[in-house]
Amino acid sequence: MLKADARDPALLPRLLLGLLALVVLWPGIQLSELNPSVLLQAENRQQIASFTAAFWPPTHDAQFMALLLDATLQTLAVATAGMALALLLAAPAALLASRALSLRAASSNGRGAGWSRWVRMPVRGVLIFLRSVPEIVWALLFVRAVGLGPTAGVLAIAITYSGMLGKVYAEIFESVDQRPAHALLHAGAGRLSAFFYGILPNAAAEVVSYTVYRWECAIRASVVMGFVGAGGLGQQIDLSMRMFAGAEVASMLLTFLVLVMLADGFSRLLRWRLT
Repeated sequence: MLKADARDPALLPRLLLGLLALVVLWPGIQLSELNPSVLLQAENRQQIASFTAAFWPPTHDAQFMALLLDATLQTLAVATAGMALALLLAAPAALLASRALSLRAASSNGRGAGWSRWVRMPVRGVLIFLRSVPEIVWALLFVRAVGLGPTAGVLAIAITYSGMLGKVYAEIFESVDQRPAHALLHAGAGRLSAFFYGILPNAAAEVVSYTVYRWECAIRASVVMGFVGAGGLGQQIDLSMRMFAGAEVASMLLTFLVLVMLADGFSRLLRWRLT
């Protein structure tokens, strides 16, 4: 009776992939100057302990809570207004960048209007440019242009997220079943009618889910942009940290945690209602 070979046939490829990962990651670790042992040094441990001790108990007096409420509402307003402007830009851009309503794709012999390809290419290029620049960089530019305040944050979110939403929307429209839209196009319907009745009903759940997720990301981004003067919780956290008011920072961090949890719960509720 022959003894079965107990060796893993994929052992050598796995070892080679592991070695390749180490070869690729090691230069990155060296360039980033990553040294976790710095945190274990006595002087740094003492500074970290004294810094974190100042976070408790969180500030909760009436005057600060009123300021915290105003900063929280401003953060929500920046994220929501920025998303609203991003949707206004992303929706038409997604329709232009998507091949879902292409007459060439809808025709059975592959022929049709070829000019749409020349429209899609520059639109996709613009979307790539918009989402390639981080929102905090846009915020820095707009702070220079329009001054300190939430306006810079709204514009930064609108530009960056329009590129993200437009790209993902176009891919969602192309991933759903195209046959209803193609049938409407063959029957003589316009492209907008084919979109609203042939594509949007199948893509609505995924579009809404991704939009709410991006709104949640916009809330976090609006806090980060506050550190460069775009208002909201981030700007208040930056001011409190400059004054070494750890208790105020703790209160704002807890508020931000609750804000993200509520946004995540709202996102889950919408997904549950749409599925």
